[in-house]
Amino acid sequence: MRIAIVENTEVTHHGQVGVALHEAAAVIDLYKPFRDGALPARGSFDALVVFGGEQSALDDARHPYLPRLAALMAETSAGGTAVLGICLGAQLFARGLGAENLLDAAPEFGWVPVTRLAPDPVMAAVPETFPIFEWHSDTFTLPPGATRLATSAGAAQQAFRHGRAGYATQFHFEASRAVARDWLRRFPEASERMYPGWAEAIEARAAAEGAEADAHGLALARAWVALV
Repeated sequence: MRIAIVENTEVTHHGQVGVALHEAAAVIDLYKPFRDGALPARGSFDALVVFGGEQSALDDARHPYLPRLAALMAETSAGGTAVLGICLGAQLFARGLGAENLLDAAPEFGWVPVTRLAPDPVMAAVPETFPIFEWHSDTFTLPPGATRLATSAGAAQQAFRHGRAGYATQFHFEASRAVARDWLRRFPEASERMYPGWAEAIEARAAAEGAEADAHGLALARAWVALV
């Protein structure tokens, strides 16, 4: 299978999603449109993955490729090809499908309990309530025609499905404990703003919730890859 991966920032960890893709012997075409605006051509891939970034889904002035990427995700899903949007990727997918993006409306950070809602072949891979990593301030309304799949106390829209295999997760299920530690190392000030005392708390939180979250993240990744 050929997977187009879109990165929206200089530091992008594929994490558990990357593990599942490599297990499936996927061929990866990597795009970094925040540098050059280039996006994959329609029909050139078997699935499209869009990761997160520090920008908002409405940051068109600084990143004029964003509306094109949102439209590509929506059109790809409507055609039956698998799509996965994580964090900013989820917000862009929602935008492309006609939802409203809500900026600075739902901050969450660290391992957070998320509850799955509707029956779904991907979300069935995890328990009804499961810990998973979050790092976001923005959220979105449920897109027309989408099925809401998960929620949390801090953000009602944690995951949705559109069409056969179009998935969006506000939570970072790709973020293993190793990824969370590297984010702290690279972005200590931003981490502290989101969670005062995170540098002191991370290891206890990783021990309490991180191992379980790692397993759930990989289970979700494998379940989505199986739909491609």
